[in-house]
Amino acid sequence: MSKLRPFPVTSLPKATPGRLGKNAGGPKTTLDPNSAVLLFSPITFRGLTLKNRIGVSPMCQYSAQDGLPNAWHLSHLGSMASRGAGLILVEATGVSRTARITPNCLGLLSDAHVDAFKPIVEFIQSQGAAAGIQLAHAGRKASTLSPFFTDNSYSAVASQEVGGWPDEVVGPSPIKQAPTTANVVELDVEGIAQIVASFEKAAEMSLAAGFDVVEIHGAHGYLIHSFLSPLSNKRTDAYGGPLENRMRLALEVTRAVRAKWPETKPLFFRLSASDFVDGGLTIDESVIVCRELKALGVDVVDCSSMGIVPPTDASIPLQPGYNVPLAQKIRHESNVATAAVGLITEAAQAEAILQDGSADIVLLARAFLNDPSWVLNAAAKLGAEVEWPLQYRRGKPRM
Repeated sequence: MSKLRPFPVTSLPKATPGRLGKNAGGPKTTLDPNSAVLLFSPITFRGLTLKNRIGVSPMCQYSAQDGLPNAWHLSHLGSMASRGAGLILVEATGVSRTARITPNCLGLLSDAHVDAFKPIVEFIQSQGAAAGIQLAHAGRKASTLSPFFTDNSYSAVASQEVGGWPDEVVGPSPIKQAPTTANVVELDVEGIAQIVASFEKAAEMSLAAGFDVVEIHGAHGYLIHSFLSPLSNKRTDAYGGPLENRMRLALEVTRAVRAKWPETKPLFFRLSASDFVDGGLTIDESVIVCRELKALGVDVVDCSSMGIVPPTDASIPLQPGYNVPLAQKIRHESNVATAAVGLITEAAQAEAILQDGSADIVLLARAFLNDPSWVLNAAAKLGAEVEWPLQYRRGKPRM
């Protein structure tokens, strides 16, 4: 007697992109009604085919204990996998104990952590989605309090009494992230090598946990980004000064991770492609960085921005799709696939990003928190036929 799968895959084999309807674009977006719906078409990176081009962006949940994922993470990520997302990216996961943002952040630190991730990965994959994990080092933003406990944009220091490590916060230069954050110890060359090795080890553990995708976090003011930005990197050695030196850590981490990550599995890199502030990292510099990343085996650049200074100091308003021009420029000038992210909330908006060639996939965050069924609702709006989960079909609207 054959054993039935407890979580049947229903959406992968029967997704039908269809054609855009005449009203699909809505009042603010113009779409060609005769075009195929790209949002629900599959896309392949190396040996991995995503069933659609919609991914869940990494979103910190600040809900781990000792870096271990738990039932919250299974529920949070599983709810979006079961409702049709093609790719689920686990939140920023520290490559060492002191690499985490807060004491409540995830880590990939031991066999116990690998084992804790396995059922989450298995459930995501059972729903026909790909499971990815974002590997990170918080750098100057480490050992801060969860936003659950502070109202500051840049959280207050997490002391040793609450599980923090304020004396072990590191960066390219001894420049604090903000007045409320910990003092920064400038990394020496040996310390940099240890961090590269920790990313390498975390890639091995990601493979052991069964993940399909690894994303290196090089954005939002965390360690790799802080080396890239001249605002936070004032070094005079091989890791500071001109761009070729400032991107050295990013390239060393990428090379180390790619060496341990199978050739059949795609590697993503999240980049703050512009600091949007005078004297910071520019989009033209990021184009150069992305060419080097592609040469080292990065398959997709996840194009975000900012994080070195507070958003209120940046020169760009936070409006729908504000990062899309960055993804478009990198895609065309670095000749690498890109993911668009940043206030992408509407189905027609996401489809237009793909239709005009700005990006290859879209990653949503807050939109999924607001509506875990975003994929199913987007399909209805764009005229794409997708299978609902068997367990939820009674809730499908009837026309």
